[in-house]
Amino acid sequence: MIDKAPSEAERIINELMGLHPKGFDMTLGRMRRLLETLGNPQDRLPPVIHVAGTNGKGSVSAFSRALLEAGGKSVHVHTSPHLVNWHERYRIGVTGGRGRLVEDAVLADALTRVAKANDGQAITVFELLTATAFVLFSEIPADAVILEVGMGGRLDCTNVVDDPAVSVIMPISLDHQAYLGDRVELIAAEKAGIMKKSCPVVIGQQPYEEARDVLIETAERLRCPHFVFGQDYISFEEHGRLIYQDETGLMDLALPRLPGRHQYANAAAAIRAVKAAGFTVTEAMADAAMADVEWPGRLQRLTWGHLVRQAPANAELWVDGGHNPGAGEVIAEAMAGLEERQPRPLYLIAGMLNTKEPLGYFKAFEGLAKQAFTVPIDSSDAGLDPVVLANFACDAGVIAEPLSSLAEALAAIRERTAGDPIPPRILIGGSLYLVGSALAENGTPPK
Repeated sequence: MIDKAPSEAERIINELMGLHPKGFDMTLGRMRRLLETLGNPQDRLPPVIHVAGTNGKGSVSAFSRALLEAGGKSVHVHTSPHLVNWHERYRIGVTGGRGRLVEDAVLADALTRVAKANDGQAITVFELLTATAFVLFSEIPADAVILEVGMGGRLDCTNVVDDPAVSVIMPISLDHQAYLGDRVELIAAEKAGIMKKSCPVVIGQQPYEEARDVLIETAERLRCPHFVFGQDYISFEEHGRLIYQDETGLMDLALPRLPGRHQYANAAAAIRAVKAAGFTVTEAMADAAMADVEWPGRLQRLTWGHLVRQAPANAELWVDGGHNPGAGEVIAEAMAGLEERQPRPLYLIAGMLNTKEPLGYFKAFEGLAKQAFTVPIDSSDAGLDPVVLANFACDAGVIAEPLSSLAEALAAIRERTAGDPIPPRILIGGSLYLVGSALAENGTPPK
């Protein structure tokens, strides 16, 4: 890879990171103070689809964007974290077309104004970046905003929109226990904090009944019209098509472009959310959205690039940033589905942060992965030591070996599969930071 000089926006963000903490400090006081100074841009947004959940936030945001754009709407999207470039967090809507990542000069200008308004006061970098999204999205016209929660919900700094068009709560499982609680019902209560009185709520497929009950009880208490997967809307595969059904009838759609059966429920939640937000969704729109949706770094197959050339000949190379036990289960299920259709030996290349739960993640691959290679995450100072991570994998029943880099792991797989009649399937995962590094090294960053 060729090192390039940082963009102007990246330079400003790097300066802010030197002045302010990157970590979590859950409160809304600093954010509201800054937004007040900026003239409360969060109150001047187009209709907001506010998305929380442990897993599936990014996918439902991508489906929602695809649905709205299929109907000719312009859509601003704020997601986090980014994979390769900071600009990925800010997608600007384009009338009648697909949204584009924010231009560097536009982002740099907004960041400068937000930093000036903050005037050096105590704040986190994520709060500054989120305030920048509100400034951008309030100043550039669009038909809708998709706003993804960073962590939790109740005290997440995106939770300053008092009248969302719809709140969406995707699957909840254990993650960020130090901040959100060590039981799914406690985490659900934090995620439910984005619900606003009388505003519509869409509840995605929930793996835990305790979490589902908390979400429904909260919606009822706040008198929110609410739509629950499996009760008020549903989706399933039939004859190679995706069938969506709610109180208004059926839609017969193409299967989602995003791999994995879990995407059927994510697509359904997006359809119901866009409808609940007051937008029309036709069968033709939804069918087009299923074919056009894209979400980099989530069960994404790499078909060309530098890393692909380093992999064994004719190998399949996949990346996925899922990093908790719930994500491990759906990713492993997707890999098992590929195995049923086209058997290949599966190798994992994994890196994780020290805030995650590796044992639960790797447990999902027991009996499925032939071997794992653990690598460091150079882009984060919270990366778990590959030796420690390999021990977790072994404890979960997956043979593992620590190595020093993606390149070394791919070389090890080449060596172990040399002469094998069937090329391997390789999954790089366990962290969005690792996937971002992989996409950068491969030369295929999100666009």
